[in-house]
Parts: sequence; C-alpha cells; structure tokens
Amino acid sequence: MEVKIKINRKSVESMTSQLTDQLRDLIGTGKLAIGSMLPSERTLANSLGVARNVVRGSYEYLEKGGIVQREGRKGRRVRAKTAKRKSATTKAVKKAAKKR
Repeated sequence: MEVKIKINRKSVESMTSQLTDQLRDLIGTGKLAIGSMLPSERTLANSLGVARNVVRGSYEYLEKGGIVQREGRKGRRVRAKTAKRKSATTKAVKKAAKKR
C-alpha cells in the first residue's frame, strides 16, 4: 500500500481514530480501490510505528461500518459501495465515539 498515513502522537484524538479517519478518506477518494486488500495488522502497525491493537481497532471500526470486510485468514478487503454503507458508517463512528 503506497499511501501516506500520518499519526500525530500529540493529538487529543486517539491513534485508532486518526487511523480510521485516514483510511476512510483514502477509501472514499478511491486511493484505496474497491476490492483491494488492506495490509495485515502487523505490517501496517510496523510501518506506522504503532501498536498492533491500534490497527486492529481501526480495522474493526471499518468492518462495523461496512467499509471493509474480513476474508478469514486472507485479510481484509475494501468493500463495494452500497446505499446502506453511509448510515452504517455514521452509526458505527458515533457509537465508537461514545465509548471513548
């Protein structure tokens, strides 16, 4: 994945939230194409210099929002756009924000 993701460790926003927002933007703008595989949790965590749980949490938020789908042990893939996706994403993000 040749995209720029930057995590600001001094931000009041959690690293998981920062990563989730950036991945969502990359998918929304088409820089991460529909059907493309996301890097493994370990690979992305190592390249960003963050804990694997940060990446796992971000991927889980995106899964709950219907933006990515898990394909068993193969990894996670960007899902095709659906009409329901926007409302599901909004609900998942709001729910996650309440938990923080």
